[in-house]
Amino acid sequence: MHPTISHLCTRIAPTTSLRPALRTITALTLLFMGSHFSSTSTPMSHPVQKSTSEWRAILSPEQFRVLREKGTERPGTGEYDKHSEPGVYTCAGCDTPLYKSTTKFASGCGWPAFFEGVPGAIGRVEDRSFGVTRTEIVCTNCGGHLGHVFKGEGYDTPTDERHCVNSVSLKFKDEKQEGK
Repeated sequence: MHPTISHLCTRIAPTTSLRPALRTITALTLLFMGSHFSSTSTPMSHPVQKSTSEWRAILSPEQFRVLREKGTERPGTGEYDKHSEPGVYTCAGCDTPLYKSTTKFASGCGWPAFFEGVPGAIGRVEDRSFGVTRTEIVCTNCGGHLGHVFKGEGYDTPTDERHCVNSVSLKFKDEKQEGK
C-alpha cells in the first residue's frame, strides 16, 4: 500500500479495526479518481492532429473529457456496457475501427470489455497517475484515451486480457453499416 494512503488511514481511523476497510475504500477511490487526471507518460505522435478548439467542436463535453483529458465515465452508465449487437466499435474521435463485437465479453466491471482490439488500432501507454502503474489504451490514429487494459484476471478469453473501455470513447456500426 502507498505510504500516503496508510498514513491518511491512520490519521482518519486511529482505531485499528477500521483501518483495513478504510484503506480499501481509499485505494479504490484513488484508482478511480486517478483516471480523471492525465498520465505521466510521454506523449505519442498520431496521424490525426487537431487543436483543442477543433476537438471541442466535434466532440460532446463528456467525449472531450474522456478522450482528450483522459477521464473516466462512471461504471455502469455507458451505452455499450451491456450492448451485444454484431458489428464494429470505432473511435468516437476519428472513426477508426477499434474492436469487433466478437471480441466483446461480459466482465461485470461496469464498462465494455474486450479481449483484443483490431490489429494496430490500439496503443498501450504506461500510466503512473496517483502512484499506481496501469496500462492505458489509446486510439493509434488520434491518441484518444479509451481506458485501460488488465492482464491475468482469469477471464475465459483467448488472451486473458480485459480492455476496459469507456463507452463514450466509442461509436458502434452494426454489420449492415460496416460496408458503407
